[in-house]
This record gives sequence, C-alpha cells and structure tokens, in this order.
Amino acid sequence: MGKKGLFSKVKSRVLNILFWSIISAAFIGPGTVTTATKAGADFQFQLLWALLFATFACLILQEASARSTIYSGMNLGQSIKHHYSGKKAQIPVLILIVGAIILGCAAYETGNILGSVEGLSLVFPHLDKRWIVGAIALVAGLALSLKSLRSMANFMGSFVFIMGITFITTAAFAQPPVGEIMHGLFVPTLPETSGAGLLVLGLVGTTVVPYDLFLGSNVVQKDTTIKDMRIGISVAVILGGFISMAILAVGTEMTRGLSPEAIKNLPFSYKLLSDTLALGIGQWAVYIFGFGMFAAGFTSAITAPLSSALTANSIFNKDLEAKKDTETAGSTGRFKWIAYAVLTIGVVLGFLQISPVPAIIAAQAFNGLILPFVSMFLFMVVNDSSIMGKCHLNGWVSNVLMIIVTWVTWVLGLSNVVKAFLNVFNGITLQPDTLFMVNSILAFIITASISYRIIRKRLKAEKEAAAAEEEVKNNNIE
Repeated sequence: MGKKGLFSKVKSRVLNILFWSIISAAFIGPGTVTTATKAGADFQFQLLWALLFATFACLILQEASARSTIYSGMNLGQSIKHHYSGKKAQIPVLILIVGAIILGCAAYETGNILGSVEGLSLVFPHLDKRWIVGAIALVAGLALSLKSLRSMANFMGSFVFIMGITFITTAAFAQPPVGEIMHGLFVPTLPETSGAGLLVLGLVGTTVVPYDLFLGSNVVQKDTTIKDMRIGISVAVILGGFISMAILAVGTEMTRGLSPEAIKNLPFSYKLLSDTLALGIGQWAVYIFGFGMFAAGFTSAITAPLSSALTANSIFNKDLEAKKDTETAGSTGRFKWIAYAVLTIGVVLGFLQISPVPAIIAAQAFNGLILPFVSMFLFMVVNDSSIMGKCHLNGWVSNVLMIIVTWVTWVLGLSNVVKAFLNVFNGITLQPDTLFMVNSILAFIITASISYRIIRKRLKAEKEAAAAEEEVKNNNIE
C-alpha cells in the first residue's frame, strides 16, 4: 500500500472515530460530572469498578443497537415498531417510547444547559449567567439547523476530544495514586457507608443513557460496515468511560486526607470543587476543569434535542423498510419542531436560574426509569428473526451479556421507583443497602422471566423454520 493509500485509510479511520464520538458526547454531560466527582469525593477510588462496568454495559447495548440497524435497515425505533406490528401493545409501547424519550431529553436538557453554565462560570465568575444561557441557546440552535448528521457528529466529536484533554489533564496533575486506582478498578467493593449502593447505580445510569441507544442507531449510515461500526463505537465508548474515570479522580481531590466523618458532613458543590482544585493544583486547573464541564454540558445540550427528534421521526416514519438518509434527517418539519421544543424547555428553565444539582439528579432519576424498558426492547429486537434475519440473530454469548446488563438496568429503574414511593410516604424508611438488595432480587425475577420468554420464542421460531425447510426438502424429493 502506497503512502497515499495509507494516509487515506488512516484519515477514514480517524473520521469514523470522530463521527461515532457523538455517543460519548451524549452521555458525558453535567450528570456524569456531578455523579463521578461526588463518587470520588465520598469514596475516593473505591467505586471505579462501577464506571468500568458501566462502560462495558454501554458498549454492549450500543453495539447491539447499531448492529441491528445495519442488518435490518431499520433504526431502533422502527425495529421496535416492527416487532409489535399487528399487536395490541404496539400503540401503548410506541407512546411509552416517544413520550419517555422526549420527556427524558427535556429533563436532561435543563441539566445540560445549567451544568454548562456552571462550568463556564468557574472560568468567568463575574459573567452574567443569563448571557451564557443565551449564547449556548444560539450556538446549539445553529448546530441543530445543520441538515447533515455527519456535520453535527463531527462538530460534537471535536468537543469530546477537547473535553477529554481537559479532564484527563486535570486528573493527571492531581497525581492520583496508581495502586488505589488499580484496586478500585478491578476489585469491586461496596462501602458500608449509607448510600454507596445507590451511588453505584447513579454511575451506571449516567453512562448507559436510553436516548443514546436511539441516537447511535439513527446515525448509522447506509454504507456503514460492521467492522467500522465496532471500531468507532469501541473507541468512542471506551474514551467516554476513561473521561468519566478521570472526572472521578478529580473528585477525590475534594476529600483526600479527610476522615470519614468529615467527608460525610461535607456538602457537595461546584464552588467547593473549584476551591479545592485551586488550592491543590493551581488556579489554572479550575479554568481547565470549568471549560471541560462547559463542553460536557454544551455537547449534551445538542444531543438531547437531536435524539428526541430522531426517535420521534423514526417511529412516525411510515416506510419501515426504507433506510433513512442521514444527510437529510434534520431537514423535516417534525424533526425541527421537536428538537427546538426540547431545546427551548432547557433554555427557559436555564434563564430561571434553577439550582443545577437538583435538576441533574431529577433527570438521572427519570433516565433510570426509562432505561430498563429500552434495554428490554433492544433485547427483543436482536433476537427477532423477522428483523435481524436468521443469520444475524444475537449470539448466545451476547445474549448472556445482554441479560446481565438488562438486569442492572432493572435494578436502576426499580431503585428510582422505590425512592419516589418512599418520598411520598415519609413514614416508611429502608436502609439504602437493604433497598439495593431488595431491588436486585426483584430485578432478577423480572429479567429472568423476560429472558425466558424471549429465548423460548426464538427457539420456537427456529424450530418452525427448520420444520418448514424440511417439508420443502421432502416435497422436492417427491
């Protein structure tokens, strides 16, 4: 291969990775910054394993979603619609998906804009926050007006690499202990401190985001190969996970050397984090971290409206079998209406100056409620021969991995439901770790029954197909 051919191949690989970086741009937002820094502040490096698992889970689900689109010619929304075609459950399921994704993205959008404002305020503390909200709204609106999804993806992919450099640089200058990092990554432990179990679920929930699965499915282009998709998604998701781990490492600076009692009584705030960085590393670290947080919120402020609009477009598209044209997906009236509606909700609440941390936590709670349903639908799709074809059904190893991931998403969802129930009925109290155990058992029962039904249906379809082939073969012999 000549130099020109080698350069062209390298360029193609780089552009492919840059394109798929839209996935990490979507899940690394203010929610990730808030949850990961709090995990680091409260438990140092003990919960790094949760981010490692979350990265793995995100990779499994994103690959399955994109693979189903490549083999079927239908994105995730269309595949779910096809799976329930002719069934009574179709309309309720589609309403659940569209409503949940749009509402979830609107909730995220508020946190995205508020988080990006907080990040830029660390760099420019005297700047009026309303001006920052206006500037973010203007640039995000211009980005959403681009007709080409590839242009949007490349734009946000560039921000992901800038964001990665800022967070990783800040973590590196903090000089975290390598031994503690390795122990936290590969020795799963659940601290006995109250709330540790729920924080683990938060780290998973902020990485495996429901609307991200629809986004990854929708950006698959007509000429995308399985190899290119897997390379692009692997690099994007692993890079995103590494950035999240760097953010957790930065969070450890807030409480390094403090006693457990002092850590327990220390309230989390971005101001405290910036003061700690300035004292421990230098004022420049505050500026770098602040810009990184701004980039995290800004990219997510684009991907949330984008995902909700693409999901609605895919489900309301009457031609299920036709592959979408990613170069013109953003040009339809429905797409623009939904995308700008979600952006407007976030901007309005941003102008009202709502406290960012509660808004981010509320969005994550809603995310945890949607995630198990989306994971379940994806599990059904990749085991449906009418969608994937007989030759491209999910392998049994992949099915086992998806069952594990689905179980975790159900634990997440049940935790959010039970927490909401306990908040309504204040007289009922449960220890966080007891709550975690109960939810885990319930999630196992739900996941096992769903998995049994899906696999049983797949085996029955395979048996019927084999019998039909045998009958045709016998008729030909006669």
